[in-house]
Amino acid sequence: MELTKDVLFKIVMGSCLCFLLLFFVLVVASVATYTSLDALLSSLISDEILFSIQLSVFTATITTILSLVVAVPAAYTLSRTKFLGKGLVDMILNIPIVTPPVALGAALLIFFNTPIGAGTRDIFVFELPGIILAQFMVVSALAVRVVKSTFDDIDPIYENVARTLGYNKFRAFFSVVLPLSKNGLLAAAVLAWARALGEFGATVTLAGATRMKTETLSIAIYLSLATADVVKAAAVILILVVLAVSTFLVIQWITRRGVLI
Repeated sequence: MELTKDVLFKIVMGSCLCFLLLFFVLVVASVATYTSLDALLSSLISDEILFSIQLSVFTATITTILSLVVAVPAAYTLSRTKFLGKGLVDMILNIPIVTPPVALGAALLIFFNTPIGAGTRDIFVFELPGIILAQFMVVSALAVRVVKSTFDDIDPIYENVARTLGYNKFRAFFSVVLPLSKNGLLAAAVLAWARALGEFGATVTLAGATRMKTETLSIAIYLSLATADVVKAAAVILILVVLAVSTFLVIQWITRRGVLI
């Protein structure tokens, strides 16, 4: 009887896994087989799609660099320092993670219509820097979370030993902490880059959806579907799927080296 229940348990659990796997495979396969290979290739090499790829890679890379520059010291402070209101700060930093991106983009748009932000409105609203700012708004908090978890896993004793050897805090941080956290920082960079690459809601709200200007890959899908160009949309979707799989493989490689994300 117990053996029967064990078998039933495995069947139920395995069925759920098979359902999810089949569901995702069917959806991706439907995109890949929607049209001919020639039509897909012609869409992939079009000037518009090539522009979208270049813009997406450029903005995602800049956003990732900016996010890590801010996230590393912020995460270190949260990980190592006790201060009044730390819980409140932690909660505020979670807001971009749980808030819909379109709401974040709308908040930025409203900010640039206030006396504080009006002076820089023309720089960001419906312009390329607005893409980077929107992505930064969405990605930076995620980067802080990943980097903080990395710092939490590093025993402070290593820094304390360095201090006893005459290292000041700056030298201990750059000579001890950062080398120990390099894999975690790499994981944060990969996740931030992938998230920025696929960002849509905040970007389209703040920077708009102008062809060959603010047209990232996600916005290219939106514009293609808006004009009923499903073939082009399918081509861009496949690009993003390939990039997503590549990101996952990189993260897997990092985790095998002992990084916990």
